[in-house]
Amino acid sequence: MTDQRFVPYSALLLRVSLGILFLAHGFLLKVMTFTPAGTAKFFESLGYPAFFAYIVIIAEVGGGIALILGAYTRLVSLLFVPIMIGATMQHIGNGWGFGNQGGGWEFPVLWTALLFVQAGLGSGAYALKLPTFGKPVLA
Repeated sequence: MTDQRFVPYSALLLRVSLGILFLAHGFLLKVMTFTPAGTAKFFESLGYPAFFAYIVIIAEVGGGIALILGAYTRLVSLLFVPIMIGATMQHIGNGWGFGNQGGGWEFPVLWTALLFVQAGLGSGAYALKLPTFGKPVLA
């Protein structure tokens, strides 16, 4: 039986953790370590158009901040899923363990599952309440 008293705080912990991970992955890794141009070249080496790298950087940084704040948590979580599926597809051939050469697939798959859990739970406690227009489908 789920103790409903803790659900909002569990959603908060998951939301902030995911947000920090995306922010770190997008800003610290892709912007500060690899640089946007280097990230674009890496995306090209994988067969993706270079501009996808910039879209992913913006999504990871902006979405990470949105998750930390609790802004449109369900929508942001679901919008991250295609990015994580793309990451999974790039790692699937490397085996299960992320410590494998080129990184394995277990981390992006876990991240994808956690995004679905977050979308199901919603924002949880201490979330930013933003105005909506009409009845929101994903709040």
